[in-house]
Amino acid sequence: MNAVLFVATLLLYLAATVAYLAFLVKPREVLGKISRWVLTGGFVVHAVYTVDRYIEAGYTPITNLHESLSFFGLAIAGVYLIFERKYRTIILGSFVTPLVLLILIGSTGFPSAISPLNPALKSRWLAVHTVMAFLSYAAFAVAFGAAIMYLIQEHFLKSKKLGALYQKLPSLDVLDEINYRCLTLGFPLLTFAIISGAIWAESAWGTYWSWDPKETWSLITWFVYAALLHGRLTTGWRGKKAAWLAIIGFFVLLFTFLGVNLFMSGLHSYT
Repeated sequence: MNAVLFVATLLLYLAATVAYLAFLVKPREVLGKISRWVLTGGFVVHAVYTVDRYIEAGYTPITNLHESLSFFGLAIAGVYLIFERKYRTIILGSFVTPLVLLILIGSTGFPSAISPLNPALKSRWLAVHTVMAFLSYAAFAVAFGAAIMYLIQEHFLKSKKLGALYQKLPSLDVLDEINYRCLTLGFPLLTFAIISGAIWAESAWGTYWSWDPKETWSLITWFVYAALLHGRLTTGWRGKKAAWLAIIGFFVLLFTFLGVNLFMSGLHSYT
């Protein structure tokens, strides 16, 4: 059952990606509705897959790279659907849904078998810490998509070559607003994830902070986004500068999530 749900999720995300890209080529209302409904269907099936895995495992299924990537994709889809509904920027899905699809495909490269939970992970903080972390990652992923679109749109304006794609993309102000709103959503969630992780670490290992590679890079990620938020609030960082920092921040985040897990050993090596 679990495998069937996962395959169905992949197929729906593939269909959603095709639909959103078709909308990018021909932005017709019917294509927009199809894109949104297919992605919503993928999100629902993906959520059912996650719940089914939770019931089978008996713990929050975010304990290895397969589960973590899967939940990351689920979180991005959910956060994106919220922003699409709020800002009516269906075309942003043509930048976000391919990312969700790639993440799900990537998760198939890691073992998916449910195994006994590591003793250090047997804590009520598992769900709190991991869910908050991935929701923050998802918000930053949507900001990344909006930032890419901003730079494309800004390039068109600067070059004065206002082609067909320029007419389809949202205005610079809307894209900058989405970037900012994603930042104000993701940063508090990331902060809470780090704090809850420190509390969990104290109960599991007897210390709030051990400068484990994952902890260190999580703090670096936090400082990158803190600098971006501080710059926006105090010095008026907007537009192109904010877009580039959102992109840089997301790549730092990806290294924190994947690079550390794949290339460094530490207390988080089992995740």
